Amino acid sequence: MEQHAKGTMPPTIRSATSADAEIVARIYIDSWNAGFGALLSRADRTATPALTDRWRHDLDQSVPNRWWVAEHSGTTAGIAGIGPSRDPVDERLGELDTIAVDPTHWRTGIGRALMSVALRHLAADGYNEAIVWTVEGYVRGIAFYEAFGWRRDGGVRDDGRQIRLRHGLTTLK
Repeated sequence: MEQHAKGTMPPTIRSATSADAEIVARIYIDSWNAGFGALLSRADRTATPALTDRWRHDLDQSVPNRWWVAEHSGTTAGIAGIGPSRDPVDERLGELDTIAVDPTHWRTGIGRALMSVALRHLAADGYNEAIVWTVEGYVRGIAFYEAFGWRRDGGVRDDGRQIRLRHGLTTLK
């Protein structure tokens, strides 16, 4: 098999289910806190039963919403989800809803594997373009997105704290 970053094997990507909600909530919070919590003056979020329930609901959604988890060495290490754009609402525009990797697995290829699956499915679902929202100043995350061809499109929200990036998908079809 192909060797991955740091000499490890590539992760296994599978569809997420509501049974993954608890670990998905933890990965989401841990990644959020480590990645950009300090940029929003809030790096102390914790997983709560309400958040786990929200994830259980989200993971239960059907197509056009799709969710995946990445497993590595027997551990769930990352999540990604896609669907139609919510902001702006546009049925022709896809959205990378979430991509998050447990910080202990950063820079191991988990994020790349999840991004590849998400982009392929966005294109296969018929979207010509997709968007993703991220936090302004999140240098590591923005560099990750740009390495995959995402580009700022000028969209902002939350008083400028969040920026929108866009990715063309026609070349992936």
